[in-house]
Amino acid sequence: MSTSLLRYENFSLSFGTGRREKFAVRELSLEIGVGERIALVGESGSGKTLTALSPLRLQPEGAHLTGKIYWRRADGTEVNLLDLSLEQIREIRGREIAMIFQEPMTALNPLFTIGNQIVEAVQVHEPLLPLAECRNTAVALLKKTGIPEPEERFHAYPHQLSGGQRQRAMIAMALACKPRLLIADEPTTALDVSLRLQILDLLKDLQEEAKERGGMAILLITHDLNLVRHFAHRVGVLNQGCLVESGSTHEVFAHPKNNYTEQLVNSQPVRELLPLVPLAPVLLKVNGLSVSYPQSNFSGAGLRIAKWFTKAKRNTVLQPLSFQLKQGQTIGVIGESGSGKTTLAMAILGLLGETTARLAGDVAVLDQSWQAMSPLARRAMRANLQVIFQDPFGSLSPRMTIFDIVSEGLNIHQPTLSTVEREARVIEILREVGLDRSVMMRYPHEFSGGQRQRIAIARALILKPQILVLDEPSSALDVSIQKQVLALLSALQKKYNLAYLIISHDLAVIRAMSHELMVLRGGEVVEYGETEAMIASPKEPYTKALFAAAELV
Repeated sequence: MSTSLLRYENFSLSFGTGRREKFAVRELSLEIGVGERIALVGESGSGKTLTALSPLRLQPEGAHLTGKIYWRRADGTEVNLLDLSLEQIREIRGREIAMIFQEPMTALNPLFTIGNQIVEAVQVHEPLLPLAECRNTAVALLKKTGIPEPEERFHAYPHQLSGGQRQRAMIAMALACKPRLLIADEPTTALDVSLRLQILDLLKDLQEEAKERGGMAILLITHDLNLVRHFAHRVGVLNQGCLVESGSTHEVFAHPKNNYTEQLVNSQPVRELLPLVPLAPVLLKVNGLSVSYPQSNFSGAGLRIAKWFTKAKRNTVLQPLSFQLKQGQTIGVIGESGSGKTTLAMAILGLLGETTARLAGDVAVLDQSWQAMSPLARRAMRANLQVIFQDPFGSLSPRMTIFDIVSEGLNIHQPTLSTVEREARVIEILREVGLDRSVMMRYPHEFSGGQRQRIAIARALILKPQILVLDEPSSALDVSIQKQVLALLSALQKKYNLAYLIISHDLAVIRAMSHELMVLRGGEVVEYGETEAMIASPKEPYTKALFAAAELV
C-alpha cells in the first residue's frame, strides 16, 4: 500500500459534454508524501489551480471530475475524495486539508475582523471549545505567523492590514485546525521579493513545528520559478492540463527533459535597452514631491473618535523627492510594500484623492506644472501621460467590448474622428500589440491574462502618449507570458521613443527594463543611480538586502 498522503490517479477535469467537452486537466497522476513540499508550475490555463481545488471539491460549477484522488486519513486508511458527499468533504476541509488562496483581500470577509474570522475557522470544527479559548488560539496563531501586536491586530479589519499581514492572517486561519496538508495557491504573487521569502520561510518553520503532531505536507501553486527552487522538494510541470514532467526540483531545473519545461526555465526577462540620447528632452520633472494624509489613531477596538475643532496630525507617506524622466528613458522604482511606490505613481498621474491627500512640491509634464494647470488643461494633458495597471482584469470594464475599451480615449480626446477613422485607429493599435481585428467585439473575460494586458497596453497607446507609468505590469502573469509582454513594451519604446516609469517588486523585470533605478523605503529615496552599476555595487544595506533576496548579487 502506498505511503502517500494525497494521491491523484488518472485524474481528469473537463467542462461540457460530447463534442463540446474540453479538458482542463487530463489523466494526471501525482503523489504527495507526508512532510513533503511539492510545487506545481505552468502557464496560466495549465490546470494548476483546478488540480489544487479538486481534493476539497471547490472546482467551478459545471466541472466534471473523473479518476481518483486518494486521501490517507489519520488512522492510515485511504479514501477516494471524489466518492465522498459534500457533507463528508466539509469535515475534511480545514481540519485535514486547508487552503491559502491567492488574493487574501478577496478571500477575507471585509465586514469581520481578522480575529473573528480565525475564531470562526476554529469553531466550525471545535464547536464545544469555549469562546475565550478560541480567541486565545487566534491571537497565538497571529503571533506565530509573525504579525506584530497580535492582540491589537485581532480587532483589525482586512483593509487595515498590509498585503503581507493579510497573507499571514490567511495562513493563521488555514492553520487553525492543524491540517496535515496545506495547499497554497499563489500565496506570494502580490508581495514584494523580501516578503515572498519571509512567507516561504514562515511556511517552512510551521512545517517543522508540525513534525511533533505527525507532520504537514505543502502543495505550492506558483509561476515564480525562483521561489520553487528555494522551497520545493519536488516539482511537477503542467502544460494544457497534462503533467509533462516531474521529479526533484534540482533535477528538473538543472536538466529539463521536456521542451516546455526548458522553455519555462529559460523564460527570464531580457535586457534590450537602447542607450539614452545625451540631449534627449526632459518629459517629466519631479521636484520636491511629497504626499501626506491625515493621521488616524488606532486602539484595540478600532478608531478613536477625534476631538472636534482640533487640527489633525498628518502622516507623510512620501518624503520630498526629485528626479527627471527623459524621452526614451525608463526609470525603475522598487521597494517593499508600503514604501510609497504606488503613491508616487498616483501623485504623478494626479489620481490621489484631493480631499485627503496633501501634495507638496511640483510635477511638470512637458514643461507644464501639473498642479498649476486648470482642470480642462490637465484633462487635455492626460493624453500625453497614460498608465498601465497591475491587474488588467480589474482595470478593464467587463461590460464593454474591446473596441469600446480601446477607443474610449479617442472619444474623449479626439471626438471629431469619424466612426471609420476611429475603427481604423483601433485596428492599427491592436495589431501593434499582437492582436487582430477579430477581438474587437469580444469582452475581457474571454481572454487570457497576457491578452488582457495587451489590450490594456493598446488602450494606453492609442492616444500616442509620450510617458507611460507601468504599475506592476507583469506581476500577475506567468513567466513566459511576462517575457512576451516585457518584450512588447521594449519594442514599443524603441519604435515610439516612449518614456517609462516602471514600478515592480520583481527585480529581474526592473533590471531588464530600466536605465536608472530608484529604491524607496518608508516613503524615502534611499538610493538612486544607473541600474547595472547599482546592481553591481549597491551602497545601502537595504538595497543590498533587496538584491540578495532576488539573487541579483
